[in-house]
Amino acid sequence: MTVTDLDTTVSARRPAVLIGLIGEGVTPSLSPPMHELEGARHGMHYVYRTIDLAPAEGTPEYLEALLRAARRLGFNGLNITHPVKQAVVPLLDDLSDSARAVGAVNTVVFTDAGTIGHNTDVTGFDAALRDAFGVEPLERVVLLGTGGAGSAVATALAQRPVTDLVLIDQVPERASALAAQVNALDAASVRAADLGDLPGVLAGADLVVNATPIGMAAHPGTPFDVALLPDGIRVADIVYRPADTALLQAARARGIRTMSGLGMAMHQAADAFEIFTGERADRTAMLADLNDLVAAEATGNPPATPETAPERGENR
Repeated sequence: MTVTDLDTTVSARRPAVLIGLIGEGVTPSLSPPMHELEGARHGMHYVYRTIDLAPAEGTPEYLEALLRAARRLGFNGLNITHPVKQAVVPLLDDLSDSARAVGAVNTVVFTDAGTIGHNTDVTGFDAALRDAFGVEPLERVVLLGTGGAGSAVATALAQRPVTDLVLIDQVPERASALAAQVNALDAASVRAADLGDLPGVLAGADLVVNATPIGMAAHPGTPFDVALLPDGIRVADIVYRPADTALLQAARARGIRTMSGLGMAMHQAADAFEIFTGERADRTAMLADLNDLVAAEATGNPPATPETAPERGENR
């Protein structure tokens, strides 16, 4: 083989992308197949691996060692999830506006300038809300759950023209702390309320968002009595496994417009894919993939792979 032949062979290779997901209990995550399917549509050799942390491994020292090792091993980037979205922040060289606003990172990209942290939970929720309800005005929004995901949702909502953003959590101090943090963004008027205030604040709300674990397969049920939902309210749930939660089913039975967690899950993954690769994600195809993956999981079927998935989108 001549040097010219070698150059031609190398240039014909598919772009290679290596991504990891760091967090506790991430082995069953749907992120690997979702990213790899989208990578295949772009003609990439896209490999996504989970890095499952033991409970004692979420220390700053361990995370710093993982970041250093991932960069040295040629990873293009990492997704970060519970419980280390905040712990990773001081270990990075720079933050995007979304990550800085929420104080947490779920996406790290390795660049020549260093490690850059992003938060695509913020942008993902905002895009999903726009898909579901457009740009309709929201006077009062009630958010239940102010943990990691709730923090991202609150940050996204505060950047919209919301007059009254009410945060409620089983741990009142956590809701109060987040309200103070989000108010510092000089955006919407944000306040914390107690669980006992829920009937009153829901009565005048335009939107309620569930950012608690209630509704997940391991935590069935609804986060509050659905009889409290007033007519005309909209209901969003960020749970997506299952996608059709008991809360959404009850709301639809009342004729209330709803948003499932699939849109946020897809958009946050699509935003991360674009950060990692610099290429535009096919969001319609990614949402179809995610629907298939969730349905396959529910029926016990093996997940789709780039080799077995149906062809979707224009990039394949």
